[in-house]
Amino acid sequence: MAWHQISVITTENTAPQLADFFDSLGAVSVTYMDAEDEPVYEPAIGETKIWSNTQVIALYELDIDTAIIKTAVLAEFKVDELHDWLEETIDDQEWERAWMEFYKPMKFADRLWVCPTNQEQREEGTVCLTLDPGLAFGTGTHPTTALCLEWLASGDLTDKVVIDYGCGSGILAVAAMLLGAKIAHAVDIDPQAITATESNALKNGVADKIICYLPEQFTPLQADVVLANILAKPLIEMAKDISALVAHQGVLVLSGILAEQAQSVIDAYQPYITFDLLVQQEDWIRLNGTKLLPVLPE
Repeated sequence: MAWHQISVITTENTAPQLADFFDSLGAVSVTYMDAEDEPVYEPAIGETKIWSNTQVIALYELDIDTAIIKTAVLAEFKVDELHDWLEETIDDQEWERAWMEFYKPMKFADRLWVCPTNQEQREEGTVCLTLDPGLAFGTGTHPTTALCLEWLASGDLTDKVVIDYGCGSGILAVAAMLLGAKIAHAVDIDPQAITATESNALKNGVADKIICYLPEQFTPLQADVVLANILAKPLIEMAKDISALVAHQGVLVLSGILAEQAQSVIDAYQPYITFDLLVQQEDWIRLNGTKLLPVLPE
C-alpha cells in the first residue's frame, strides 16, 4: 500500500494547530520533526515541548485529493507561517524496521546485550535483551536509559524485588529479570507503556516475572531495588513517595536528570536516601543511593 505524505515547516506556536487541522482533514497520522537540529530537554509537567522551527508531517490515504488539503490549509493559516511545503507518494513499509538501520546491538558492563530482533548476541557470560522501537520510550540508546542499564549489569540482582517506576518500554524491568532478579513491578502513567512493557517481557521470556500497573492500580510496596528513569521535576515532586518504595538498605536509582538539576534532586531525597557519587554521560546524570531510614508514603 502507498500513501500521500505532506510535510511543511512552521513555528512552534503554529505546529500544534496545524497538526490538529491535518487531523481534522482525515490524516491517518501526524508527527513532528525538528527542522533545525535543535535539542529539547525537559518540558514542564503537562507541557509538550516542540521546536521553534518544526516540520509537521501528515500521512493520508491515496484516495485523498492533496490539492484540496493544501487549499484548506492555506485558507486557515497565514502563508508566512508555512515553509517548504512538500508532497510525496511513499510506499508502505515497516517503519520500525527501517529505523533499525541505525539501531545496533549495545553491550553494558560486559554482561548485558540489548539487541534488535535478528541481531541478537549469544556471547558466553552475557544475557541478551531483544528490543525493537515501539510505542514507548526506551531502547537503551539514550544516555538516561544507558546509565540505568550500566548500573543493572554491574551489580548482583539475584533474587531481588525490583520496581521500575516510569517503565516506558519496560527495558529496565526486563533487563533486571534477565540479570537474575526475582520479580519486577512496572508502573507507568501511559497505557501504551504498559502495552509495550508486557510485549517486551513476553518477547524476552520473562512475562511471568513482570507485573504492570497504571499508577491507580499500583498498591505501594517495598523493593530491594527501585528504578525511576523519568525527569527531574516529577522526581523531586514524588521524592517522599518514591523513597517509601525502597526497602531498608535497598537501593534507589534515579535517571532522566540534567547535570544542572542534580543538586536539586539530591536535596529532595536527602532526608531518605544516602547517595553515592553521581555518574554522568553527556549532559545526563544518574544518582544511586541506599535507603537507611524508614519512610512511609503520605
